[in-house]
Amino acid sequence: MANTAPVILVVGDEEFLVDRAVGSVVSAVRETDAEAEVHDLVGSKVEPGELTRLSSPSLFGERSIVVVRSAQDLQKDVIAEIVKYAAHPADDTVLVLAHPGGVKGKALVDGVKKAGAEVVTVAKPTKPGERLDFIKAEARRHGRTIAPAAAQALLDAVGSDLRELAAACGQLAFDTQGKTIDEAAVNRYHRGRAEVTGFTISDLAVEGRLGEALEQLRWAMATGVAPVLIVSALAGGLRSLAKVGGAPRNLRGAQLASSVGMPPWKIDRVKRQLGAWGQEGISAAMQAVAAADEQVKGGGTDPAYALERAVQVIVASRTGR
Repeated sequence: MANTAPVILVVGDEEFLVDRAVGSVVSAVRETDAEAEVHDLVGSKVEPGELTRLSSPSLFGERSIVVVRSAQDLQKDVIAEIVKYAAHPADDTVLVLAHPGGVKGKALVDGVKKAGAEVVTVAKPTKPGERLDFIKAEARRHGRTIAPAAAQALLDAVGSDLRELAAACGQLAFDTQGKTIDEAAVNRYHRGRAEVTGFTISDLAVEGRLGEALEQLRWAMATGVAPVLIVSALAGGLRSLAKVGGAPRNLRGAQLASSVGMPPWKIDRVKRQLGAWGQEGISAAMQAVAAADEQVKGGGTDPAYALERAVQVIVASRTGR
C-alpha cells in the first residue's frame, strides 16, 4: 500500500466525484495487493466495534479497505472510535471516510484531520465555466482533447449531470478518431438530446409507463442519443429509489436531502415513485440495467434491444416486493 495513506477523508457532496475518489483509493491499494478485501459500509449502519473488528490483523496477512459512506450519519460512539483509531491506524488497513461537508458529523471531520488523515476535497462544478473545465479534464483522462466549441455543444446537449457528462466523454473518446474531439462528433452523437433525455426515459420506466418509455427510447436512439447515456440515467433513477427507500425514516427535509445527497424537489418525486417499489424489485431492475450496460459497452451486438429489455424489466419489477 505504498503511497496510500492509512486514513483518507473524502469531503464533498457530489456523488459521482465522491465515488470516483473512493474508487481511486481502492485501485491504488489493489495495485500493490490485488486480493485486498473491500468492506463498503453506510454510516448510519456502522455498529460500535465494527471498525476494530474489520481492521484486526488477518491470520493470512490479507490487507483490507474499509469504506464508510455518508459518514455524517455515524453514531457518536462510533465517531469517537474512528477518531481514536485514526491516531494509530492498523498497518494492513486503509480506512476511507466519505463526508458531504457541512456541520453534521463535524466532530468526525475535525477529529480525523487532527489525527493526521489525508483529506481529499471534491468540489462540485457549479458554474458553466467549471463544467466546461470538467469536460476538458474528462477528455484528458482518455488521452484526448476536446475543442472549446465541442465542449460547449456537449454541455448544451447533455446538461450538468457529471455522471452523464463523464459517460458522454468516454463514449466520444472511444468511438471517434484523432486526438481532438470536435463539434461535429458531438453533434453526431447528441443531436435531438434536448428533445429526449435519458432522465425522461428513466422516469417513465420507474413510474411504470411502459409504452411512453419505449416510445421515447426509440426516438432517442433514432436521433443519436448514445446508449451509454440512457443506461447511466436508468441506473441513476434506480439508485435514487434505493437511496431514498433505504434512508432512516425519521429524517425529513434538509436532513434527508443531506443524507441521500439529493435536492428536496428530487426527493419528493422519488418518494412518489417509491409507492410501487420494494427492495426485491429494485434489485431485479438494477441487475437488468447492469446487463444492459455490459451489452451497450461491447458485450452484445444490439444496444437498442438491450435497452428495450432493461426498460421492460424495470416496469415489470415495480410490484416486486
